[in-house]
Amino acid sequence: MLLSSGATFGLRRTVPHILGVSGGCAVMVLVVGLGLSGVAEHLPKFYSVLHGAATIYLLWLAWRIATSAGPGHAAAGGKPIGVFAAAAFQWVNPKAWAMVLGAVSSFARPERMISDVLLIAGVLVIVGLPCITLWAGCGTVLQRILDRQRTLRTFNWTMAALLVLSLVPGWQDLLSDVR
Repeated sequence: MLLSSGATFGLRRTVPHILGVSGGCAVMVLVVGLGLSGVAEHLPKFYSVLHGAATIYLLWLAWRIATSAGPGHAAAGGKPIGVFAAAAFQWVNPKAWAMVLGAVSSFARPERMISDVLLIAGVLVIVGLPCITLWAGCGTVLQRILDRQRTLRTFNWTMAALLVLSLVPGWQDLLSDVR
């Protein structure tokens, strides 16, 4: 998503998206680490509902990426994802859930839960921010290559297809748990 946003809107206009992803994940670590993980344990359908909502959203997002008009048209009428939308997206992002639950369950000690969760959230921001900025920056570099409509259309459909394909392993795991 950040690569596509960087390619479509440029790095400066993608900064709110970057900040939303980073901040959203940090808040998610705090909430999960301080109690929501217990909800997920006691309500096994919680993950399935979350997974379904995430799939619907990601399929819609893949369609938006595939049909994106590109940098020239984006500046005229399109808008990149904002801070709050990017932060909210983390709550239906299965990769964010896997990362947050894994980090909290692996590194937060029960006797130091609050301090450990704060540390995990901080490390996530410090390490994650430059990494996700790199994705958006790579997209910005791709702007020069994507200046022809045919190349842009191929790139957008390829990115959308890869996003859809990234859903397959999660659904395979979910379906194998049902059996």
